[in-house]
Amino acid sequence: MDEKRELTSVDLVALTAELNGYAGAVVDKAYLYGDDLVRLKMRDFDEGRVELLVEVGETKRANVARPEHVPNAPGRPPNFAKMLRNRLSGANLHEVRQHGFDRILEFEFRREDQDTTIIAELFGDGNIAVLDQNGEVVDSLDTVRLKSRTVAPGSQYGFPQSRLDPLDLDYERFAERMRQSDTDLVRTVATQLNFGGLYGEELCTRAGVEKTKDIEEAGDEEFEAIYDAMERLLDDVKAGRTDPRVYYAEEDDAERRVDVTPLPLEERADLRSEAFDSFNDALDDYFTNLETEADEGGEETTSKPAFEEEIAKRERIIEQQEGAIENFEEQAETEREKAELLYERYDLVDEVLSTVRQARRAGYGWDDVEARFEEGKEQGIEAAEHVAGVDPENGLVRLRIDGHTISLDPEAGVEKNADGLYTEAKRIQEKKEGALSAIADTREELEQWQRRREEWSEEEHEPEDEEEEEEPEDIDWLSRASIPVRKQEQWYDRFRWFRTSDGFLVIGGRSAEQNEEIVEKYMDGYDRFFHAQAHGGPVTVLKTSAPSEPSQDIEVPESSLEEAAQFAVTYSSVWKAGRGAGDAYMVMPEQVSKTAESGEYLSKGGFTIRGDRTYFENTPVGCSVGITCEPSTRVVGGPPSAIEGEAETTVSLEPGKFAQGDAAKRVYREFRERFTDESFVRKVASPDEIQKFMPPGGSRIAEE
Repeated sequence: MDEKRELTSVDLVALTAELNGYAGAVVDKAYLYGDDLVRLKMRDFDEGRVELLVEVGETKRANVARPEHVPNAPGRPPNFAKMLRNRLSGANLHEVRQHGFDRILEFEFRREDQDTTIIAELFGDGNIAVLDQNGEVVDSLDTVRLKSRTVAPGSQYGFPQSRLDPLDLDYERFAERMRQSDTDLVRTVATQLNFGGLYGEELCTRAGVEKTKDIEEAGDEEFEAIYDAMERLLDDVKAGRTDPRVYYAEEDDAERRVDVTPLPLEERADLRSEAFDSFNDALDDYFTNLETEADEGGEETTSKPAFEEEIAKRERIIEQQEGAIENFEEQAETEREKAELLYERYDLVDEVLSTVRQARRAGYGWDDVEARFEEGKEQGIEAAEHVAGVDPENGLVRLRIDGHTISLDPEAGVEKNADGLYTEAKRIQEKKEGALSAIADTREELEQWQRRREEWSEEEHEPEDEEEEEEPEDIDWLSRASIPVRKQEQWYDRFRWFRTSDGFLVIGGRSAEQNEEIVEKYMDGYDRFFHAQAHGGPVTVLKTSAPSEPSQDIEVPESSLEEAAQFAVTYSSVWKAGRGAGDAYMVMPEQVSKTAESGEYLSKGGFTIRGDRTYFENTPVGCSVGITCEPSTRVVGGPPSAIEGEAETTVSLEPGKFAQGDAAKRVYREFRERFTDESFVRKVASPDEIQKFMPPGGSRIAEE
């Protein structure tokens, strides 16, 4: 019997119910292993550390795993993992949904500044897509472009065409669907009702009908029996009335795990099974050991004594509880500060609340209220300038005072709103006291387990030393005979672009038209605008957020600013002129205008800069071109300090006598000499592709 490698639709009904028990857990970090396993490390006040694994390769599953079953953290995180960390760090798991009866899970996360949904496609080739709050794809492990749907960065996510959902069927529709079949009972339940082979047979067995009976010979007696069996099974898994099992098959005098189900199955009655308290626990046991059993020839490993795991578990819980206490202290202090600010700025707050109350009672909608405050901002009215927005769904107005955004109920007045904030601070303080009590209990348990370990040691059983986590060994891609090609299309591919050593995306125009497009469509309020002092350079924008995300005022490290300035200088006429350095300047987006000064004219792709500039003087030109092998295979190019840390191998360029096309061919030949798999270089790094990342003008390979 083959091992189960993919979760079924019935499995996902049961799993979704359990995963929603972790709602409220906060994401700490995200990891990507290979190109098909995502791990989200979360923390829950009640559960402590929560490890969510989602796998979409040959094995397709999702489950919460015990910490000791989680793979060691990989080395340098790929861009997909960095994107997940940027979007999910500090976000709360809000809800887990199954899309209809399909093998698709939706994980919705919420954070004050943005919402994110992760779609796990646990069918076919498998895929993971990350969506913003508008349903637009931020990134995905694989790009899908079909006539029926698209899954690609920058596009609206398209679900596959949904199959029949038996959860929504009443008996009449169920019977009608059965009668439309031209095969036997079991095949109809398996295919037409989407239960699959195993559960198709299970429902027929539970219903007590002849599986191979032709539909034409069957009638309401058989249909009603199957429908009743289906309803009972689905009602149980939806309501969490499960009795999970892992099943074993015996071969060659040895047992191996072959299946995991949320309920005991009559179709598996001939196999030995092991019961678990939750379906998550069963999945964790099954898939963890499935991988172990599949590793042929691996060295046998011995597990740590049980008390070592228990000690580590309680140490992790204490760490999480201490972190929670710090958060509670900060949260309570923040709520008190907000309440005090309301009294300090009493007149301003009261003016805003009174304005909203009067407008609402006069019949104005929330959109009108917000528009009125926007007009007030343009007129320089101080109270309006402090309004950050409205929340129509909850009937609130948001004020921004001294760095705090405060949501207020206009009907409550200043005093009641302040009292509400003080009450919230008190509630958080009580949670802190509860956490302190919980820590005391956990420390007592820890001491008990430590004493047991000491007693065990005295009986001359030395505990095994826990191995230190080691970063996985880097793959030597240059010497591999065959390298898989994994391409990920990105919205910025048609521009000049690179990622700084700190992970910020920098884009530049290839033409006057692209320069205007970047400024008008892709430059947001907190991005950074760069340009070389020399004439004939690209508009260069360092992005602080993705196009589909709200712009954020975040600090950009000096190293990234310097790399962006070097990019602006390198791809300007400075390189073409053969000079080794040039000047660049940086401004904020609001300083960039398409409106010329009086009496002046702006050519296409030109802009007027107003206000003070930050200069980067005598910035050296510098360009490296490289090839990445993971998580995607592609050419990259830009400032050496950014590219050399990202690519598997790089070639440094300097201004020289060879035309751009000829220099690209020389770089291509150099890459072919470095990689054992020459066909891989031909596929991903043709001279034309390399040329896209080279500065305009003559170049040559720099001497090492």
